Parts: sequence; structure tokens; C-alpha cells
Amino acid sequence: MTLAFIPSPSHGVVYLGPIPLRGYAFCIIIGVFVAVWLGNKRWIARGGRAGTVADIAVWAVPFGLVGGRLYHVITDYELYFSEGRDWVDAFKIWEGGLGIWGAIALGAVGAWIGCRRRGIPLPAYADAIAPAIAFAQAIGRWGNWFNQELYGRPTDLPWALKITSSADGRVPGTYHPTFLYESLWCIGVALLVIWADRRFKLGHGRAFALYVAAYCVGRFWIEYMRVDDAHHILGLRLNDWTAMGVFLLAVIYIVISAKTRPGREAIVEPGADDDTGPTGTDKDKDKNKGEDMDGASDVEGATVGDSGAEKAVESEGAAGADEGAAGPDEAGDAGDVGAEDEAKDEAGAKKAGKS
Repeated sequence: MTLAFIPSPSHGVVYLGPIPLRGYAFCIIIGVFVAVWLGNKRWIARGGRAGTVADIAVWAVPFGLVGGRLYHVITDYELYFSEGRDWVDAFKIWEGGLGIWGAIALGAVGAWIGCRRRGIPLPAYADAIAPAIAFAQAIGRWGNWFNQELYGRPTDLPWALKITSSADGRVPGTYHPTFLYESLWCIGVALLVIWADRRFKLGHGRAFALYVAAYCVGRFWIEYMRVDDAHHILGLRLNDWTAMGVFLLAVIYIVISAKTRPGREAIVEPGADDDTGPTGTDKDKDKNKGEDMDGASDVEGATVGDSGAEKAVESEGAAGADEGAAGPDEAGDAGDVGAEDEAKDEAGAKKAGKS
């Protein structure tokens, strides 16, 4: 007898009048908001503009939802297209069923479109939002708790999940809460990526590749514990093979990228450094103030220079006028002295003749 367990909600939807409020949808929406918020903070820290992450998410999120649903419907097509099933149920995304592999693949296409429109390199954007995606997954997994789905093998552990629904072949009992295991694993992956990014300055998509590789490790053993219907290949569930293949691709990318493009992007969003504020910027004001001060200094220097030059000219003119005034007097004095000497010589000559 299990003395402690995690209870399942009695129902996963609450009606606000005619409007259904579904727990699964709420978890997805909250996860998206958290991802955009954290991704925006990391993008700004990398040198990007505020709001860019949200602008690109407008493309990435719808593509990701479509991709996740497509992967689920394709890999579990018998749930919708086999005898006795209604194919319209394939569009009922609120009932659960999003494949993370398809969500990431097609979401990347949407992000690529958004990045091209903004002139942003996709790898840099992916690095910024990598841990944010992991946190979003951690929150979104609780949608499976509301729907009483994707649990593991029977167990009597204190943290076992108690399933009460008998719909779609469920057997009430206590099972491994694989949704909780994956939620906690995703939180650990997010923290790992944040630490590694700060420690090793990951760039050119390597932070995102680390997130993918780390997630695949956890998904492999969690997927192995699940008991819901799935396709098997050589004794392993399809998602196990997918996790192994994607893990190898991510590791190969990290190794090759580190050799061919070491370091981190210096500029992630062209022109982001020029933005200083909506009303005119303190940098521009300081620059203009400096230019005004420089101009005032130049004018003041020129004025002082002109005054000095004028004083010098006046001084030189006064000196020249004094010299000119002194010149005629000196010339007159010299003429008088010469005349006196000449008179003395003539008087001397007359005395000598008389003698």
C-alpha cells in the first residue's frame, strides 16, 4: 500500500462560463512567457536590443507548435487515423500531444525567418534562448500532469503519481511521475547551459547544442521508463533512437564549431550599440556639450590672439614713432657741430696766412 503519492487533478479544465480554461494550455503559455523574458535578458547581455527576442518569437512559437503537433501525429498516427478514430482529433492540441523534436526543428525554421528579417545570426539567437527553452519545457511538462498522461512504470515510491482516470486505456494506480522527472531534468539542463556559457563563453550555436545534447541524455532514460503506447525499433522506443541520433549530431557540432569558429560573436545585432534611449541620448548630449566647449575655447583663443596681435602692432607703431621723432633732432645737432668745426678751421687758416 502506498502511503504517500503525488495526486492527480480531478480534471484538467475549468469552465469560465462557456470558455474552457485548460491546464495544459496554461502551462504552455506560461512556459512561452518565461522563455521570452529570460531570452530577452540574455540577448541584451550579449549586446542585442530589447524586444528582439519577442519579435522573433512571434515567428518561432507558432512554427514550433505546428512542428510539435506534426511530429506527434505522424509518429502516433494510429491514434487519429486508425479504424474507429476521428481524424479531427489530430487538431485538438489542448488534449495533449506535442513532440519536442518537431517543435525544435520547425521552431528553428520560424526563428530563422525572424532572424533574417532583423539581420541577426541564428546561432547567436539560439545561444541566448537555449536555457530559456529548457525552462519553458520544465513548465510545459506540468501540462501532462493535468491531463494524467505520459507517466512511467508502476511504483510505490513516496513520490509516485496516482492516476485516477480510466479513459483511453489508462489503469488507475501509482506510477513513476516521468513528467516530473523530465521537468526537473530540464531545470538542471538550463542551469548547466547558463554556467557553461559564463565559464567558457560559448558562441556560434554551441550553447544551444549543449542544451540539445544534455536534454537528449535525460530524455533517453526517462523515455525508457514510460509505458504509454509507442513504436519500437530493435526493442527501443522511437524517441529513444531519436534522442541518441540528435545527441550525436549535437556533440559533433560542438566539436567542429569549436575548431572552425572559436570564441563568441563580437556583434550579435547590427546597430544595437548605437541605441542610447528614446529621447536623445546622454552620449549625444555629452558629445554636443563637448563640441560646444571646444568651439567656445577656439573662439576665446582666437579673441585673445587677436588682442595680442593688436597690442603688438600698437607697441611697434609707438616705438617707430618715437624713433622717427628722435631722428630729426639728432640730425640737427650733428649739423650744428659740423658747422662750428668748419668755422674754427677757417679762422685757423687766416691766422696762418697773416703770419
